[in-house]
Amino acid sequence: MKILSSKQMHESDAYTIEHEPVSSIDLMERAARRFFEYISETYPQQTSFCVFCGKGNNGGDGLAIARMLASQGKGVTVYIVNYTDSASDDFLTNYERLLEMQSGHCKIIELAEFQKITIPQNAIIIDGIFGSGLNRPITGFTADYISFINTLSNKKIAIDIPSGLFADEPTPAGAIVFCANETITFQSPKLQFLFAENQRFVGKLTIADIQLKNPFSETETPFEFVTRNTINIRPRNQFAHKGTFGHALLVSGSYGKIGAAELASKACLRTGCGLLTTHCPSCGYEIMQIAVPEAMISIDENEKLLSTIPDSSPYSAVGIGPGIGTNEITEKALRTFLQTNTKPLVLDADALNCIAQNPGMWQFVPQHTIITPHPGEFDRLTHKHTTCYERFETQRTFAKEHSCIVVLKGHYTSIATPDGTVYFNSTGNPGMATAGSGDVLTGIILSLLAQQYSPVEAAKIGVFLHGMAGDCATEKIGEISLIASDIIENIDTALRKLMHE
Repeated sequence: MKILSSKQMHESDAYTIEHEPVSSIDLMERAARRFFEYISETYPQQTSFCVFCGKGNNGGDGLAIARMLASQGKGVTVYIVNYTDSASDDFLTNYERLLEMQSGHCKIIELAEFQKITIPQNAIIIDGIFGSGLNRPITGFTADYISFINTLSNKKIAIDIPSGLFADEPTPAGAIVFCANETITFQSPKLQFLFAENQRFVGKLTIADIQLKNPFSETETPFEFVTRNTINIRPRNQFAHKGTFGHALLVSGSYGKIGAAELASKACLRTGCGLLTTHCPSCGYEIMQIAVPEAMISIDENEKLLSTIPDSSPYSAVGIGPGIGTNEITEKALRTFLQTNTKPLVLDADALNCIAQNPGMWQFVPQHTIITPHPGEFDRLTHKHTTCYERFETQRTFAKEHSCIVVLKGHYTSIATPDGTVYFNSTGNPGMATAGSGDVLTGIILSLLAQQYSPVEAAKIGVFLHGMAGDCATEKIGEISLIASDIIENIDTALRKLMHE
């Protein structure tokens, strides 16, 4: 799913109107209908609504939604915020339609200056004041109303985008923005929805498909939202054998952190690689043999940490990092390995911390290596960032300059590639913010690399599968109780869904 800029979304509207063909007002009706259907299905018992409308097309959406709600017998109060004397044609058409309905269930109040209004405590507030074309902070009495609404405890739902939030670039600090509990956006997410600092404005995100036709080629839209339709798991040949699906080498663990090796190993095997060798300190031998009997164990001569890394030539792909620590001996072993390795590689956790302490090691990292930092690890690799958007820009630059795939972990994990494309993941939940979750992701991606998926595909599929397994686990046990092992135990469920739905 493409992530379009506000300009591109407007052009997609125009393209759809011309090529479907459909009139502008009917396309607005389609969007309003999808919003109304969501509200009706999600809040079937809700009887009271307050809809705030500006005088552009976002306000036109709000008027159409108010009409649909009132036609179902819901009590609706429409507040028209007159911040301008002009209005869009579609706004005016929907305003006339609302007046013509003459429903006793709908009341229209026009606001020309800030005045005290009373919002029933049980009413859902719907925001249709400004849309995605906004390019300057909201001021005046409109800002006063939004500030007032933000103080209320009512459920708040934004149409397409919260008023005051910029769609394509960071919103200026201190700007007044509608704080929605939910946002129902149309066709695809806005770029700014995907950064943590905007979560307090966006709330829960739902994407409503309004069947826009898209005139843009792949290269013209570098940002994509990874959904089920973009994931392709290859089916297995009935004559396949374990050698068909690769032999992975996992370098993981140190004294007190053998659990990282166990988690990554189990995830790797559960994702389908044919063979796995896990290299760990000798203190982990018995643990690994008992915990992961399907894995072959390579024992380091050092008891508590890694002092060597095996030659990668017998293996299909290599994963290094979970729980290895940053001891000087381990750093030296990693440097030596990188100087000779030519196999597909994923680097995580302490492997990245070792490189952050020794930036000169980057010259030995092969092109198209996958790195999987969380924000703190990425900042250690680069520099401290004050916002997620700033870190995102560095991520894109870093991927280009180092010709690597940067998997920056978070709620919408982003995957930056050397060609400038960034894929945002759509699966996962807050329950996955738990110890060992990243080790599981490393094992999943390593398994896919060993099965000869390209690095970009391994990263995309791996992140999506990881999040989907977490979602399956959450359905069973909830977010709070979820642990990393639960993700592993649901990889099979996620794979079945991906291959058969």
